[in-house]
Amino acid sequence: MVQPAQVADISIGSGPLTVIAGPCLAESLEICDEVAGRVSELCRERGFQYVFKASYDKANRTSGSTVRGAGMEAGLEIISKIREAHRVPATTDIHLPSEAAPAAAVVDLLQIPAFLCRQTDLLAAAAATGKPVNVKKGQFLAPHDCQNIVEKLRAMNASGIVLTERGISFGYNTLIVDMPGLEVMRSFGVPVCFDGTHSAQRPGAAGTSSGGVRDSIPAMVRAAVAVGLDALFLEVHPDPAKALSDQATQWPLSRAAELLDQVAAIHRARGPLG
Repeated sequence: MVQPAQVADISIGSGPLTVIAGPCLAESLEICDEVAGRVSELCRERGFQYVFKASYDKANRTSGSTVRGAGMEAGLEIISKIREAHRVPATTDIHLPSEAAPAAAVVDLLQIPAFLCRQTDLLAAAAATGKPVNVKKGQFLAPHDCQNIVEKLRAMNASGIVLTERGISFGYNTLIVDMPGLEVMRSFGVPVCFDGTHSAQRPGAAGTSSGGVRDSIPAMVRAAVAVGLDALFLEVHPDPAKALSDQATQWPLSRAAELLDQVAAIHRARGPLG
């Protein structure tokens, strides 16, 4: 039995599919506003719940020269304005225990990056805020390893838990997705999300940044939705080639309707999760 995670007025794990989407980085208020406005509209039209996502800091970068963002204060201000203007819940990722409380004051769901998914102090700080926690499964973990993450957060009295699949390391610079693993992760009694854009990455493959195969995103998303999901995570940008991060794998805003139409058709055909 899955325990839903309550994110503001949205319940992930019961009711409609939730789409967590936005640009990788809170580059500007204008870009975030454009993406949130369009994606929230597309989700309403298809009966999906929507949570806006953007990062105030990209702390996990391949190179020290890579753009990280404007910083916590400026980034959270943008996210807060989007949340209020579009009346949608919001999420962002945190990297240090000291970031949990300031981020939780602005967003409705705290995200734990994949490389930090086993950091006990970070999980504890996130749980202590009273906000639900979405943990991205590390690229180095098997699906069944996530049980330890869930048990940690339950022991910390987290108000809600979501697990997100974002690909598994397979040799050098390559990720693959274990689709049956989604069901293993959900068997721990928490909602499961699939990150369709980060799963298309080729970590470090572009030399000073991560590469990726954008064209593989629809196939992976279709497969994951067919297995059964509570939420779908997508990074979406008006012009990915000019994005300040993850240029190779952000999904073009102009093609968001196309992708979400496929999601809606498969989600309807699959029916309710057991």
